[in-house]
Amino acid sequence: MNLTVFLELVEFKAKTASVLPFFIGICFSLYNFHKLHLGLVLLFFIAMFLFNMAVDILDNYNDYHHATEIHDYREKTNIIGRENLDLKVVFNLMVGMILLSAIIGVGLSVVVGWPFLLMGLFCYGVGIFYSSGPKPLSSLPLGEFFSGITMGFVITCLCVYLNTYEVLQWNFTTVGELFLISLPNTLWIANLMLANNICDLEEDEKNNRFTLVHYLGKQRALDLFVGLNIGAFLAILFSVMIGIAPWTMLGTFFVAPFIYQQVRLFLAKQVKRETFICAVRILAVGAAAQVISFALAFLF
Repeated sequence: MNLTVFLELVEFKAKTASVLPFFIGICFSLYNFHKLHLGLVLLFFIAMFLFNMAVDILDNYNDYHHATEIHDYREKTNIIGRENLDLKVVFNLMVGMILLSAIIGVGLSVVVGWPFLLMGLFCYGVGIFYSSGPKPLSSLPLGEFFSGITMGFVITCLCVYLNTYEVLQWNFTTVGELFLISLPNTLWIANLMLANNICDLEEDEKNNRFTLVHYLGKQRALDLFVGLNIGAFLAILFSVMIGIAPWTMLGTFFVAPFIYQQVRLFLAKQVKRETFICAVRILAVGAAAQVISFALAFLF
């Protein structure tokens, strides 16, 4: 397995979905609590990245086994079949990543307390059952919700808690603020899954995967895609208005024309190899702009 194949197997191009919520958590911790435990968050970053790669390997592994359109999907689409990868090697690589990330996570829980362990267990549960079991979450109209909440909201919460565990008080105000600051990423990550399911609607139905798009219909799913992008910018505006984010974060609106252009391209054509990249660009550019514009406040 060469590096190019490995990076596709772990879907490296989509790693902004976990990395940028992590950095939002760091910015939020510094701005609102003036705290940063660098060693702890670096360990968390390693564990998070390892598990994220393992989950993507698991998705490909399970999709390969569950496919009913055997020739078309297994041999032409799925990376394992297309590159003729050894299933035992793929499985051992996946398990090794999961175990290493779990060891780091348990160690961090010993240091900072049980809330970190509970949130981590939730992430592991969603990650594993997203594509595993008799009814994987990804084959149900729940994939967008769980991917957005887990990678957008919970990752940010984990990062903030690691930095502030000595002083953080869990109450409705704190949870509400964390939810609002993470909402743009939550919505953009959910939109990434939504765009994927829109493009794969016919193939998913052939493989008995009845996603949210199956129940909404393609047009309503496209309307939702637009609405979630609007919601992301509204969350950024409200975060600044209530004071949990600096005024500099309004700089995210400078990328709104680019995101509008990408939305229009996707609405015009929903083809996986041609326009799914629009949703990836929206997440990458939007979330990066939020992090950078937030971080600019620390220069003033």
